[in-house]
Amino acid sequence: MTATIRIITADQARASIADLCEILSDCINGGASLGFMLPFTPQDAVAYWQDIADQVERGGIILAVADVEGRPVGTVQVGLASKPNQPHRGDLMKLLVHRSARGLGLSRRLMDAVEAEAARRGRTLLVLDTATGSEAERIYPRFGWERVGVIPDYALWPQGGFCGTTLFYKRIG
Repeated sequence: MTATIRIITADQARASIADLCEILSDCINGGASLGFMLPFTPQDAVAYWQDIADQVERGGIILAVADVEGRPVGTVQVGLASKPNQPHRGDLMKLLVHRSARGLGLSRRLMDAVEAEAARRGRTLLVLDTATGSEAERIYPRFGWERVGVIPDYALWPQGGFCGTTLFYKRIG
């Protein structure tokens, strides 16, 4: 399989909404805590991705996509801090790889691409939070992220029940 990682424009995001909706729905239905609750279908994600495309257009979000054989199967975002005292910081959000495309190294490649683009845009520090005890929590240290700590009962799992969130940061650029 040939995989390509791209930083995409708002128009490219809009053209990929159906695939992005499928990726988000697959991850939520696979148990990922991403801010949404079950039941969750690809159609439930349309408004979310339309908003992300609008933010990409305004320059507030960097959006990377992993394509396998020409179809998006993974994505990650960096929200660019807009406050005057935080021009150096970004928030990594929603590293997602469809379960059918896992094990291909796409997470690392997505992270490398979005970190490089954030650095190119003047960011030197990225932060993220992820569900404590999740598969995602275990992956970030392998990518050079530093664990800060845990906030208990921060959110809900998609099926219900509290989950903590683990905070990480990484200096880039």
